[in-house]
Parts: sequence; structure tokens; C-alpha cells
Amino acid sequence: MTTREMKIFAAEIRKTVLYGLDTVKSGHIGGCMSMADLLAVLYGEVMNVDPKNPQLKTRDRLVVSKGHCGPAVYAALALKGYFPMEWMKTINLSQTKLPSHCDMNMVPGIDMTTGSLGQGMSTALGLAWGLRYQKINSYVYLVLGDGECDEGQVWEGALFAGTKKLNNIIAFVDQNLKQLDGYTKDICDVGDLRKKFEDFGWFAQEVNGNDVEEIKNAIEIAKLQVEKPSMIVLHTEKGKDCTFAQDVFYNHHMTFTEEQYEEAVHHLDEIIKEA
Repeated sequence: MTTREMKIFAAEIRKTVLYGLDTVKSGHIGGCMSMADLLAVLYGEVMNVDPKNPQLKTRDRLVVSKGHCGPAVYAALALKGYFPMEWMKTINLSQTKLPSHCDMNMVPGIDMTTGSLGQGMSTALGLAWGLRYQKINSYVYLVLGDGECDEGQVWEGALFAGTKKLNNIIAFVDQNLKQLDGYTKDICDVGDLRKKFEDFGWFAQEVNGNDVEEIKNAIEIAKLQVEKPSMIVLHTEKGKDCTFAQDVFYNHHMTFTEEQYEEAVHHLDEIIKEA
């Protein structure tokens, strides 16, 4: 995709998240919106995947460790044709094929079940280690939340990856500065994430995580690293481009009205027209 197309794709992902959650009028709005630009780059330009063959052995893998943002991943998958768009209207309903958190056993295109924060780091490294062992030249992409980086398991994994020089993993921290009940700095301050990952043996960068061009360029630079795993810290805005969530402090999980939904969709439509 071109930069313009990726911007449009990101807005469509945000719209599709809201379309899906509109049935129950609630969901993890904040983090879904902040990571939409990253998903647009990964599914629109970067990852080697095939919607017609979700289990392609040589595909790139994606592990979204902040699994509560599954609706954003589902939106990207639906827009790419992994499953019918109608499925999105069933998120969190009884008998749904799209549970709230990422589920590899129920959703075509999901590579790892996630939701228990921190564990995605370990499973992504297992995938990367396995691909190296099988001599499959594919990448594993990992998405962590900044609040999730409070978890010790993240840093055990970071140490392992740096020690083993797993250069086939490219990880991201969605650093929107907030977690469930407040600012990350007030709950458990992780400090300079870029410097921390560098100290654990990673090649690390920082970019505007709501700018598709910056994300794409950072991934291209990361792929040039042959001796280290790569971390890209994404500076994002929680609730980005969602009119009823963007300026709300507690926007991790939200309820919303039909009027708020329609206003948000109209705003995203205007973003698409402008692009």
C-alpha cells in the first residue's frame, strides 16, 4: 500500500472496530484505536501473509500480547478477507467466533491466543526460536502494551531474546502512556523503554506510532539488523481519532451510545475523504 492507502486502511480499521463493538455498545476502545496505524502498516504493507491460506508455513506471524485489543486485530483481518465482515457484529456475544481477546483456536489469521499480559512475549519468542530451528526465513511481530511492561515476564523474555540474538523478531510497545486505571508513570514507572531494551541487548527505535510512514520506515531499518532482536517504541494516543474516547481520561474500556457511535464514524469518514 501507499502511505495514503495505509492512512485510509487505519481509519477503516478504527471504523470496523466500532462497527463490531456497536452491538454491545462497549469494549476496549482506547488501545484498539492507538494501535490501528501499526496494524495498517503490518497488514497493508509489511507482513507476508495470505488470507486465503492463513496457515501458510512460511508466513510472518503476529502476536498481539495486549490481547484485550483483539477487536482491532479482528477488524484488520476482516478487512483483508480472512472471514466475513458480518462476524464483527458478534464480538462478545454468546456463540461468537470472535471473543474479546485474541483466540487462535477460533479466529482465522490469529497466530497466538493472548490476554494474560506478559505471556505474549514468551510465546512470540518461542515462535521466533522455532522458525530459526526450522530454517524458515519469516518474521515474528510482537505488540506489547506499555502498562504490560510492568510484568516481569516481559523482561525475562527480553533478556532471552537479546542473549540468543533473535534477529527474526520485531517487537512494538504501544506507548499510549495509560493503562486500565491511570497513567503508567503513576502506577509503575518503566522509565525510558528504548534505553531499557537496548540494555537488554535489543536494537531499539522510537517513532510516532500514529504515523504510518514513520512506522514503515522503522520496520525497514529493523530488518537490517542481523545480530539483535528489534524493538520499536510507538508514541501513540489512546483513543486516537475516536471522537468520544480521544479526550477521555478513563478510555481503556468504555461504553458508548448510538449517537456517539454515529458521530465517531462520521469523523472517520471525513478522515478517509481527506486522505
